[in-house]
Amino acid sequence: MANILVTGGAGFIGSNFVHYVTENTDHHVTVLDSLTYAGNLASLAGVPEERATFVKGDITDAALVDDLFSKADSVVHYAAESHNDNSLDTPRPFLDTNIVGTFTLLEAARKHDTRLHHISTDEVYGDLELDDPERFTESTPYNPSSPYSATKAGSDLLVRAWVRSFGVRATLSNCSNNYGPRQHVEKFIPRQITNVIRGIRPKLYGSGINVRDWIHADDHSSAVLTVLEKGEIGETYLIGADGERNNKDVIELILEMMGQPKDAYDHVTDRAGHDLRYAIDSTKLRTELGWVPSYGDFESGLAATITWYQDNEAWWAPAKDGVEAFYAQRGQ
Repeated sequence: MANILVTGGAGFIGSNFVHYVTENTDHHVTVLDSLTYAGNLASLAGVPEERATFVKGDITDAALVDDLFSKADSVVHYAAESHNDNSLDTPRPFLDTNIVGTFTLLEAARKHDTRLHHISTDEVYGDLELDDPERFTESTPYNPSSPYSATKAGSDLLVRAWVRSFGVRATLSNCSNNYGPRQHVEKFIPRQITNVIRGIRPKLYGSGINVRDWIHADDHSSAVLTVLEKGEIGETYLIGADGERNNKDVIELILEMMGQPKDAYDHVTDRAGHDLRYAIDSTKLRTELGWVPSYGDFESGLAATITWYQDNEAWWAPAKDGVEAFYAQRGQ
């Protein structure tokens, strides 16, 4: 795996993976990213120039993808349209990137016999009841509830079909909600942190009872590298760090950690079709591949994340006003 191609490597989770690989291995990384609003070259700042190559392009560009796959030893596929609210407003880009883009990569992997790891989400499973003791496992039936999660479910099924039908050497992982450095300020945790920094009252969808299973992006990165190196071809691995918290608790914890009253936030209109609860059972990954998260609890990871946003306002400030204007129009 001397040369790893990372699609979407200038996005939040992808860029954290690039940093992790260059800091913890000797591999060279090639980043393919179209630099939509979610991609940011500044997220790759600090990566040694001799360890990484950046290519601006789209994963639906078959000729470009073919050329890059011919030079790669392995590929980690992060590139995706991933914001639920955007998928409810304009679904088409989600089909183009998540379905057609993944198909394009699979055809290149098939042609060049390139090792591929596909990054997915726990949202493909739908949601769980708040009082349900169960958690998602690799055998949980798919039940997506938004255009975003439906297209990610479709891309997962394409990967499995290309493994079975054409012998593509691929693995999959479905991860719980990531948080950490370099996450776009439209997302829940960085939006609230940057609101507090700016003196804006944080915003909570509905009553805030919706539960997410949080994992720090560094732990996701270490898990993905573990699957890439040790995972069994054709297998799916769920990645989670036992970080279940409801949104109300998260926003109050952010406020407390940042020296504010825990009730200094506003309730806003809930998201349409807002899933109740996600929860990951990562037993397979831990027992079969020996992975464990570095952040033993959500609080320590959140504290590190708050510090990063406090220290890196130049990274997130250019997007902040536009994001808040967009949500203000929606009453959120």
